[in-house]
This record gives sequence, structure tokens and C-alpha cells, in this order.
Amino acid sequence: MGPCMRPAQDDIGPSDTGGPEGPVGPTDQNSGQDQPPETITVTYPSTSYSVAPGGTSGFFTTAQNADITLSAVGFNDTGGPLRFNRASGLTTDGTRLVMTDVFNNRVLIWNTAPTHPNQVPDLVLGQPNFTTNEPGTGRNQLNWPLSASTDGTRLAVTDTNNDRILIWTEFPTSNAEPADIILSGGTNTNSSKSNIQWPWGVWTDGNKLAVTSTRSASVLIWNSFPTYDGQPADLLLTGSGHIGTPRQITSDGNSLIVGDHNATAGGGSQAGTFFWTSFPTTDQQPYDFFMVDPLGEEQTAPWLRGAFTDDDRLLMMGNTLHIWDGLPESPADRPSLSNLGQRNAGGYDFRWGDYSTVAVVGSRVYITTNGSTLVVYDSIPTSGSQAPDFALGATDLYVDANIENFVISNPVPVSNGTSLFASSGFDLRLFVWRNLPDESGAVPDVVYHFCGYSNEETASRHQCWDGFAPWDNTIHGESFALAGKTRLLIWTELPLEGNLPAYDFKESVGSVQFEELTGVAMDDRYFYVADKRAGAVYVWAGIPDGTREPVATLAVNQPTRLSSDGTWLAVNSTMGHSAQIFRVDQIATSGAPTTVGGNGTFNLPEGTTVDGGHLFVTDTGNSQIHVWQDVADALAGQSADVILGASGPSDTQPEITRNQMFWPAVASFDGDYLWVGERKFSGRLVRFSPTG
Repeated sequence: MGPCMRPAQDDIGPSDTGGPEGPVGPTDQNSGQDQPPETITVTYPSTSYSVAPGGTSGFFTTAQNADITLSAVGFNDTGGPLRFNRASGLTTDGTRLVMTDVFNNRVLIWNTAPTHPNQVPDLVLGQPNFTTNEPGTGRNQLNWPLSASTDGTRLAVTDTNNDRILIWTEFPTSNAEPADIILSGGTNTNSSKSNIQWPWGVWTDGNKLAVTSTRSASVLIWNSFPTYDGQPADLLLTGSGHIGTPRQITSDGNSLIVGDHNATAGGGSQAGTFFWTSFPTTDQQPYDFFMVDPLGEEQTAPWLRGAFTDDDRLLMMGNTLHIWDGLPESPADRPSLSNLGQRNAGGYDFRWGDYSTVAVVGSRVYITTNGSTLVVYDSIPTSGSQAPDFALGATDLYVDANIENFVISNPVPVSNGTSLFASSGFDLRLFVWRNLPDESGAVPDVVYHFCGYSNEETASRHQCWDGFAPWDNTIHGESFALAGKTRLLIWTELPLEGNLPAYDFKESVGSVQFEELTGVAMDDRYFYVADKRAGAVYVWAGIPDGTREPVATLAVNQPTRLSSDGTWLAVNSTMGHSAQIFRVDQIATSGAPTTVGGNGTFNLPEGTTVDGGHLFVTDTGNSQIHVWQDVADALAGQSADVILGASGPSDTQPEITRNQMFWPAVASFDGDYLWVGERKFSGRLVRFSPTG
């Protein structure tokens, strides 16, 4: 399955007619958190780290190991039992609590559901101990487990990236205990009772079993609990073809509720939830109704997922926590209570997202957040503004553990050989290491926040910059730029000390109107900006100041990220599965580009980098990086000299190991080191060194 692109959240703020803006925001590291919108806040984490010596030689080799990883504790290192990386998959038997720790490739089990923030889990599955996180395919290993379900005796886990369900027929009692049954099968995306492809959700009551098969757009149901490996399902549901990418499953055994990221029940593709008010008993049994989030008919509203209480109330996490007094009977049935989180201007912000799940143990409510925390109510909420009582996985109930631990979502690195920069269009931040780090987990020296807040405990994305989510960056000499959505920021002095951009172009530069900025690059001659929606790459002679028009406009179908080494301009085309390579000295005379790759060669590549005559293509969907020592060889149609992140061309399995990658998106080569940012379902920033 190729990457699923997730746009940044909608931003709301003042608008203007576009054009250059002067520097904005405080540079004082002691400035307060509560800044108004349209303010850059800069923080200076207390840090020290080993500095890379540089001076490398040689070139890269296929399947070589990476040296260090940032945006992570380290290779095969979780940081301990209470440091989560996308907590999800909550389930309970009324006493125990089970939680999948997705990016750490493990399942955590508390024999007694936690009652205080420091209560460590008793068992771990998928790993031999609480510190390792490497994936695997054995019965005692996992690769990106999303969901779990137990009746107290049996335990089922979606081993999502291994396309299988692991089942323990007796509840595990030791670390890394191997599964008894494995359900897997199918090699294509066709809906079938024997086809389990990228399973996301699982539910069981010990009698029946239900699984969502995301790639095959279906729900599989076993009428009686499986007893052998590969046992096919008894029932198949496709929602009359309306199921798109089904996610979590919620059930009390009498009804079935399936969340869907891309359902077509409403006519177009949208997130929502299918309800069967009686548990399906026949193939292709129609769903009874489809519901969007009660508080969010907006485009970004999520699907619902949750749990029933002992007294038959239904608690569901959408864009906030909703409570129904019983099973809804129609999409018009509104919840009796909704906790109005920050996105709705009140209450506690659960940071909802792909990994939000709910479990109820007695009167306690457990909720996983997209901030890699587990928050707990000591009793079922009774008011819409009620906050949880405590959290596990972070130092405070209101802290996003990813931010606290400098875990970056979708890092886009760029290095000049002295300093390292990484921007994130999801986190809306720019991370700066003044020196090149030489150790894993190194904390940045400077962080620029484009939300007006240095800590997310009171901030929401609705208070972030209007029209800005940095999708690409570039560095050349002392200049640095960020581009995304309808905004372009340019520094004429590198952002190493909290200094602010010299230019802030909103919506336009001169007569060039921004539609969707997806790429930016610089070299000695030109400054380039890619606009995906306009199908154009605009080329200025030097840094634009708002008074000069482009000297050329390159027509490229859906261009994404850009890179130039002064000789070659690489225009990435994610949807075209390719890159267009232009000679810089022919741009002004409309020289035609050469295509590298194409459908069947690359799978949704998100970045193409050219540096010093070398070419790097991040083949995102295949979790590989194709490397040519000489750009000319790629232009001549030759295969890559080196493949990083895989043992060979056929190895496309995403994994977080030293010599494999999980959806690499952007690479930056500074002459000594190659820095690679992984996307969406990993978030590591790894470094490779030439082997000499």
C-alpha cells in the first residue's frame, strides 16, 4: 500500500492581499507562551550533543546501516515502558488494560488497569523487554500493531504491517510470548474472506471475531472463534461498496460499528462511521446508517471509535469525546455529552487522530491521544469541560509527549554541512541543530513555532498561521526558505539564533498568486518555487523581493519538492511516480526536462535531491532510496547504483531498523552525510555516512 497523504489541519487567521511582510514575532527566548496568532515563537531547548566530525569519503552501499537517528530515542530503543510512540489499540476485560504502542512495535499489558501516572505495564508482547522496538515476522514479533481486543481469555492483535492477525488462545503471561494462531492470506486488494491486507481494527468477545482489511476495503467476520492458522472468515462486508479504508471496530456483541477514513456513503470520499444496529449474520449484510462526527461535518472530522460501558452507554472518540446513553438508532441521534476540546473552543484537547482509542474499566475511562499519551478519567465524565484526572507517557496531563520528546512528524531535513534544519508541516515547526549531531536522540538547539505558542497545552491549530504549513525547505549560502500552502518565508541570514525571516510572502509574490506551494530551492542563479495546484515551477533570478517577476515558468504536472545543485534542477512528481530533471543553464531558454522513473519504477516518491552531481530519489511507497553517483546515469535510464533502506529492489517492506526505512520522504546530502526524513507512520530522521 502506498502512503496515504494527510493534509495539515485547516488554519484560521487574518488574511491580506499578499506580498512581503517584515519580521514578525518575539526573538526573546524568555517570551511568554500566550502570543497572538501571526507570531513566531522561538524556544531554545537546553541541550548538548556530540558533534559530527565530517570529512567522510567514499560513497554509499546498498543495504548499509544508518549511523544515528533523530526524532527517536535510538535504534532498537523505546526509552522504557512508559515512553510511548503513538499509543493506540486499547482493550480491556474489565480488569486488565491492553494497549498497542504502534511505532514501538509492541503491545503493553497492565494486569490491573493503571490508577496513577507512574504505573508501569506488567508485560510486553512483540518485544523481549520494554526497551527494544525492532519489528519482525515471528510469532513473537510485530510490525506496526494498530489494534487489540480481548475477552479476558483470548487476545487478538492486528499486526498491521505484516498483514496478519496474531491470536493468543490463553491470555499471555510472559514477555514476547508467541501467538498461538496467525490469520493471514491474500496477495492483492480484492475483497475476499481469505484476504487480510493491512488490518487496522479487530474486535472479539471470545465467540465471534471481526477484522477490518484496509487495503481490500472490507470487514471480515468469523462466526465462531478461529481455531487454526489461515482460517478464512465466514462473512464478508463491503458496505455495498461504500467502505473505503476501514479503521477501528466497536461492538458490544449485539451491534457492529466500523470507522472509515475514506467512506463513500455520502456520495464523495469522507471520514465517517458505519453502524449495524444488529450484529451481521449474513454475507454483505447492509449497514443501517452512516454517521459523521456529531460536532464536525467539516472536512477534517474523523471516524468514530470507542467502547460500551457496563450499563450500555457508548463512549466514542471523534474530534472529541462523545457519550451516548445507548446505541444510536440513526445519524440524527446526538450524544448526551461531548467534551468540547480545543478544536471546538473549550474543554480538554484530546489531540484526536489516527491513534485515538477508548476503553472503559469499571467507572474509569482510558483514552489514547495522538500526543503519544494515555489519559485517564477516574469516573465517566459528566460535563463537557471536564478534563481527565491524570496521564501516562508525559510529564503533565496537558503535554504532548511527541513535542516534549522532540519526536517530529514528517521531518523534512536540509543540511549545509555545518548545521542541520528540519521543518514539519504537521507540527508547524522548524527544528535547528547549529552543529551536525553525532548521536541519536540529540535535542535541537532552536525551535521555531508557527502556532504562536511554545507549548501546545493551550494552543490549537486554529490559532496557527494563516495559510502556512511548511512542506519544503531549502538552504544556499546564508539564505534559507520555507514554503507551504500559500506562504513563503525567506531568511537572508540562516535561522540559527532565533532570528526572523526577512521576507514573509502571503498568497503571492508580485503577480504570482500562490495556490498550493509544495517545493522550494535555490542555487547561484535562481530561486525556485513549485505550486502543485497551478502545475508550475516559478523561477526568479535571485531571491524574490516582491518587485521582480519570474524569469521563467516551468509547466510541470503536479510538481512537489524541488532541489538544485546549480547544474541540475530536480522537480519531484509524487503522483507521477517520477522526477523531472532540468539543466539549470537551459531553464531560461525552455530546455526540456528528462524524466527519471515513472509508474512501476517508483511508488509515490515524495522527494528527489540532486547534490554535487549525485541523485537521490526517496521511493516513499517502496521504503527505499535510489542513489545514482552520477545524475547522467539516471538520465540515461540506468538503474540506481545503490539502494538504501532495503536489501535489494524487491525488498519494499517498511521497517524501523538500521538498514531499512519506513516510508522515506525527503533526503538531504551535505557532502559528508545523507539525512533522511521518514513520513507519516514513522517520523524518524536518520543519517547515513559514506562507507569509505
